[in-house]
Amino acid sequence: MKRHQEKRGVYLSGGNIVALTQMALDSLDFDATVALAAKVAPHVDILEIGTPCIKHNGIRLLETLRSKFPKNKILVDLKTMDAGFYEAEPFYKAGADICTVLGTADIGTIKGVIDVANKYGKKAQVDLINVVDKKARTKEVAKLGAHIIGVHTGLDQQAAGQTPFADLAMVAGLNLGVDISVAGGVKAATAAQVRDAGATIIVAGAAIYGAADPAAAAKEITDIAHAGSTGGGLFGWLKRLFS
Repeated sequence: MKRHQEKRGVYLSGGNIVALTQMALDSLDFDATVALAAKVAPHVDILEIGTPCIKHNGIRLLETLRSKFPKNKILVDLKTMDAGFYEAEPFYKAGADICTVLGTADIGTIKGVIDVANKYGKKAQVDLINVVDKKARTKEVAKLGAHIIGVHTGLDQQAAGQTPFADLAMVAGLNLGVDISVAGGVKAATAAQVRDAGATIIVAGAAIYGAADPAAAAKEITDIAHAGSTGGGLFGWLKRLFS
């Protein structure tokens, strides 16, 4: 799979602006997680160790995935709420490329994760799940140096019929020059819409691990993400900017 040049929160491939794909590994079973990662790793850019998965399996799973899949970025979805620097540092040291911190956390906690990410040349993602004033918090953490803003509609929110599209439009419209990750029921049928609306990282979980052929499902979504924007909206503006 072709890797991409990174520039100011967007990804360029052959002059086209593309999104990266992230696969959420949510199983509690250690061996099943490694086996699924082996199937999808060649077809996605980022392997995510989901929150239940990392809580249940611990840092040994990160070390195993880092060893087996050196070409993939790895995100550890810690959802840190306190002691940001202290909690995230062992995971960056063990090979995580991205760790997440909750946008509802104290600003000092968020700064701690950003600071330790910078210490190791890695990235911090601020998850907006359940943040009341998402616009204000996004501006605040971007000013602190957050690398990625996570627009996240959780499983319980999805069950209640919520989607990430309105929040994505708001964050993308701020034009803050940060990556925007979108998670929440994304599948092949909606991947192009998410990409064209401004997501630079498209997260898929159930659409891949629930498929009869997870590798084929991952490839389908990645092909859409890597195809680049159709030229409208924020991605059209960015394509003109970098052309």
